[in-house]
Amino acid sequence: MALGKVSMAGWALCVVLVLAALAGTVAETRYEKFLRQHVDHPRTSTLAAHRYCETMLARRRVTAPGRPCKPSNTFVHASAGELVAACSQMPDAEGFHSTPTAMSLTACRLRGGDTRPPCAYRARQLQHHVRVSCLNGLPVHLAGTYAPPQ
Repeated sequence: MALGKVSMAGWALCVVLVLAALAGTVAETRYEKFLRQHVDHPRTSTLAAHRYCETMLARRRVTAPGRPCKPSNTFVHASAGELVAACSQMPDAEGFHSTPTAMSLTACRLRGGDTRPPCAYRARQLQHHVRVSCLNGLPVHLAGTYAPPQ
């Protein structure tokens, strides 16, 4: 009788572990990854503004222990809807879509030559147009930014 209870408890534990493993394998879509890595609307305020890039890149799992530091990353401080709207714009010669207006963004660039965490970044606040690659009407890759024409 006691053996039956142990087997049942062991079986239940195995089921829980399998379900937990399966839940961890549910992949985010390319659009969800784009949002996680590049959209911060409204802009997250931090106590130390100069630490914005390090904080956001770690929170959003862009940088992680054991992985190399990402050389650069841009956070756009506009709604996801505004970036989705860019996908309805006519693509340029390279196939990228641009936002019709400049948007507030923070450009993060790796400081120094160290490519292993902890990663140190330099942040720049900009008002730029954003270029994206789209798939099924949704942005999936931030291809770059550019200043509005003067």
